[in-house]
Amino acid sequence: MPKHIDTTPKPENAVLVGVINQEQDSKQVQEYLEELAFLTETAGAIPVKKFTQKVNIPNTRTFIGEGKLAEIEYYVKDNDIDLVIFDDDLSPTQLRNIEKVLQCKLLDRTNLILDIFAKRAQTAHAKTQVELAQYEYLLPRLAGMWTHLERQRGGIGLRGPGETEIETDRRIVRDKIARLKEQLKKIDKQKANQRKNRGKMIRVALVGYTNVGKSTIMNMLSKSDIFAENKLFATLDTTVRKVVIGNLPFLLSDTVGFIRKLPHSIVESFKSTLDEVRESDILLHVVDISHPNFEEQIQVVQETLKEIGAVDTESYIIFNKIDAYTYDKKDEDDLTPKTKANFSLEELKKTWMAKNNEHCIFISAKHKENVDIFKQMLYDKVKEIHAIRYPYNDFLY
Repeated sequence: MPKHIDTTPKPENAVLVGVINQEQDSKQVQEYLEELAFLTETAGAIPVKKFTQKVNIPNTRTFIGEGKLAEIEYYVKDNDIDLVIFDDDLSPTQLRNIEKVLQCKLLDRTNLILDIFAKRAQTAHAKTQVELAQYEYLLPRLAGMWTHLERQRGGIGLRGPGETEIETDRRIVRDKIARLKEQLKKIDKQKANQRKNRGKMIRVALVGYTNVGKSTIMNMLSKSDIFAENKLFATLDTTVRKVVIGNLPFLLSDTVGFIRKLPHSIVESFKSTLDEVRESDILLHVVDISHPNFEEQIQVVQETLKEIGAVDTESYIIFNKIDAYTYDKKDEDDLTPKTKANFSLEELKKTWMAKNNEHCIFISAKHKENVDIFKQMLYDKVKEIHAIRYPYNDFLY
């Protein structure tokens, strides 16, 4: 009997690196590295160790200090590490210098997110958008890929064959970027026509941080079966479904999740996809209330909505995953001030409902908790817009 040989590629072991500075303290950096670990797992690697260093100003050559870099180098060599991932963007020079020391594959945060997007892209539209973002990321970093140039010294003769190869490659990449932009223009035109052909139906868009349960809510409302899993960026392509609540039809779209430090090239490339958000009548901003950092996630989404020009659309905050919410109950004799981590779900509800008037609701899409209240709220809002848009269709009500 021939012995079965497992040809499945072994997952890469990864080391994660973050820096503590004036903008982020050690607690925040630990939370950010947890998110980076989740991104790493989504990409298919195993995060085995996290390194942090306090730096006021990043080292222009190596981003972190030489001592910390040497510490990471020893760990990489002694522990069979394939990959080192920085939670910040690195300049081409920093990438080249760090790679020279560590002698292993090196990624920064943008590169990692682009890799996940490339893995997740299913349609021609999403693949074109991701490819464009990848080439725009690659263009300024081409020089670092040509190590034979490092052997050249002095000013005279510097523009040797190696330099010619870089210039040739830059031209190829620029041409590719131009072609991809043209391709996207054609696809965007088709998408715009599709949106026009949907008539004047009321449009509702689900927005939110990545992995907050937008696709689960989409499935629940539209009774469809859209891919939903506990991984970052499960949805890249905007999905639009016709939904009927009571006797009112409307269009519901599920869009790509946002994330802290979302690469600008991704936002630019996905602007047409995000037109679904910009052209909607109502935004349902889904928030994972069980996440310890959900308030910062709300801020990230609001800033991204501002960037794509969707801040004036009426929006509702949908606090999802109330079934997973936990808090630290304070003892009666504990005199230390109460923090957000000590708030019960009821206390949080009161706080947010006071802050947003009636523009928020608390649900569990997974366990169908408060779903009827959510549907009624959505029905009332769609009905209100419908009555303004179609004043003579009273028979619907």
